[in-house]
Amino acid sequence: MPEVTAPAHADGDFFVNYEEKVFEDVQAEEGEKALVTFHTVAFEGSIGLVNLLQATRLQRKGFETSILLYGPGVSLGVQRGFPKLGDEAFPGHLAMNNQIKKFMTEGGKVYACRFALQALMGHGEPSLIPGITPIAPQDVLDIVLLHRRDGAFILDTWTL
Repeated sequence: MPEVTAPAHADGDFFVNYEEKVFEDVQAEEGEKALVTFHTVAFEGSIGLVNLLQATRLQRKGFETSILLYGPGVSLGVQRGFPKLGDEAFPGHLAMNNQIKKFMTEGGKVYACRFALQALMGHGEPSLIPGITPIAPQDVLDIVLLHRRDGAFILDTWTL
């Protein structure tokens, strides 16, 4: 039987060179925009949180950044908590809510489709995190087209 002779890993060890950056650090030019769309279900994987972090990073790089929540993606913008709204039942439980709040605090805009909110998720506008703007279902396409017309970077988040 093979013998393991390497020492066990310990807290503080590095597994990878996290400081080496291969590509230039791109920053937005004056007036550049970005749109991150979410057609994903909160907590069905990491993509919701990861792309909320990407939206925040785009904002910090100088892009005028907006988030579009539509379809099941509106679930990302619903207030949560247990036993009361805002209470974190376990560490990380409100990670997505907190990231959306941070994004808006830093100047980002978040929009949620009213049709998806009511017809798909059974919520009303009072369920949204304060600061999220509810929009008509016809606006879902128009916000994408407006960003496309402006030459914006668009990151689409789809999961089924």
